[in-house]
Amino acid sequence: MSFGGSQPFYHNPVIPFSGPIHGGLQDGHEVFVNGLVLPVGGTRFSVNFQCGPNDSNIAFHFNPRFEKGGFVVCNTKQNGSWGQEERKMQMPFQMGAPFDICFQVHNSAFEVIVNGSYFVQYQHRIPFHRVDTITIQGIVKVSYVKFQNSRYAPIQPPCYVPQQIMSAPPPHRPKGRKPKPPQSVWPTSASNVITQTVFPGIHTVPQMPSAPIFPPPVFNNQSYPLPFHTSIFGGLYPSRQIVVSGTILPTANKFTINLRCGNDIAFHLNPRFQENAVVRNTQINHSWGSEERGLPSFMPFTRGQPFLVQIKCEVHCLKVAVNGKHQFDYNHRMKNLSSINQLEVSGDIQLTHFQIF
Repeated sequence: MSFGGSQPFYHNPVIPFSGPIHGGLQDGHEVFVNGLVLPVGGTRFSVNFQCGPNDSNIAFHFNPRFEKGGFVVCNTKQNGSWGQEERKMQMPFQMGAPFDICFQVHNSAFEVIVNGSYFVQYQHRIPFHRVDTITIQGIVKVSYVKFQNSRYAPIQPPCYVPQQIMSAPPPHRPKGRKPKPPQSVWPTSASNVITQTVFPGIHTVPQMPSAPIFPPPVFNNQSYPLPFHTSIFGGLYPSRQIVVSGTILPTANKFTINLRCGNDIAFHLNPRFQENAVVRNTQINHSWGSEERGLPSFMPFTRGQPFLVQIKCEVHCLKVAVNGKHQFDYNHRMKNLSSINQLEVSGDIQLTHFQIF
């Protein structure tokens, strides 16, 4: 089966982007594209599944257009000529808002799921196994492109499901012999060491115990009740990321994202609208440390508007971006990163999306 050891996971690709799909597509494959629609710079973006690195043959052209009320064009290009357009006169994307797209490959068609909801089916006009390249263009910032073979890949309970709802049994180990170490399936580089095992894990410190993460989830178009709590399985470690998004209430006063270690709060992110500030702090033994409030420019959150917070753990700090723009670094005040194992969200927002990977 393809999507094996040679298939890369594309992290923060530069747009326009083109990357190979090693081994081509097969029935049961899923391709996930996660990112943010930029609020300026144009009116369109596209995801193309191509036969070859040039665009003469595009098996599936998925093209949201923010024009005339918004619609999505699907089409196929063969030998440099476009076929007949199929238009879906609905727009599941919003400019300035995050998105998750799952492209499911079936023998008869592509199926597209946007933000957890079925959106469109597109019948194959070119045999899908000829597809070996994915390209992305237009007004988007992409967080990642990931690949999964749903027919074969074992899936643990997703990390965004609270423990009391779903838990995984411990893996079976045969008696009398040591289990074989899991096989790494993603390539590594000096700048960003990423490994994925049978139960995927990411780490950048060679002797660090690998912590489980899971295939990129497809999020339901729903709101999570607040306050919201979930576990960060394996805790933090360099290269681990947490994404939280939703919509700020029009009358919002403040909201909070906490990364906790037991009763302590390792990282407290607290946008306050009346103060026009984003407060960061740490609480240990019920005592707050010194606040940090500096920002590179204006307040990045707006009442009544969607938001996307990305928190990336580095060796010395947390890097925090809002709506695709880096805002600040927060130096670790709690050094035992693996003990930071809870995510908590509360306040005057509608929480619609979160992931830990």
